[in-house]
Amino acid sequence: MNRLPNPARHGSIAARAMRYATFAIAAGLLAATSVSAGSLAETSAAASPDRDAVRKIVREYLLEHPEVIEEDIRILQARREAEQQNRTRAAIAAHDKALLAHPMSPVSGNPKGDVTLVEFFDYQCGYCKRSLKPVMDLLKSDGQLRIVWKEFPILGPVSRFAARAGMASEKQGRYLEFHEAVMGSRGKLTEDRVMAMAADAGLDVRRLRRDMRDPAIDDYLDETIRLARILGINGTPAFVIGDTLVPGAVGGDRLKELIARARSGG
Repeated sequence: MNRLPNPARHGSIAARAMRYATFAIAAGLLAATSVSAGSLAETSAAASPDRDAVRKIVREYLLEHPEVIEEDIRILQARREAEQQNRTRAAIAAHDKALLAHPMSPVSGNPKGDVTLVEFFDYQCGYCKRSLKPVMDLLKSDGQLRIVWKEFPILGPVSRFAARAGMASEKQGRYLEFHEAVMGSRGKLTEDRVMAMAADAGLDVRRLRRDMRDPAIDDYLDETIRLARILGINGTPAFVIGDTLVPGAVGGDRLKELIARARSGG
């Protein structure tokens, strides 16, 4: 998955440098404490080190103690990750109906299952294809698992075409068959290939093409893209299990762990 540049390094160094600059200035001011109160302002100005001297002190200290920078980076990253997790949890809670109970979202597994796994995916995403097997294995082995499929076509016009076909296949009651066929395919997708795989999955292609023209499908796909952005999803695949968002391809063991945690209320 693509990631935004991480500003932690620059912010941490700057923050540490500022603290040491403040320390150096304070030290200079403390050296003037023997001066009478009447001349304090004048003495402070004279005792304050100039900017170049402060910069030199800070630079030399950081070069001698690089672990200070590493510690700051770790602290800042942990703080930002915690803040992001809190924002994500709040967004998931605020949009739980759109995530879990949208009337147009295809659902597989136990419709009354005790845990729901939501997957955002693109049919042209190689990492999504890699995740197909562990997700399908869970679907077959966990009788209490409910899966919500969120078409998230972000990799070009063919992705959008395949997503529209997938949504239209739901009208023939063969969404999962279509999903497995297209997601399990290898090689470059084209519109013709998508239709050929739909036929192989038992769909009436003529009806499928007609149903794909339903404007409600495009509205739903646009709505799903907006939902993903709100949740901070910038790539595929992405999974939501309970109050946890997991970006990127995830193995079966990790998915089981997240499902078990959600099942226990953790």
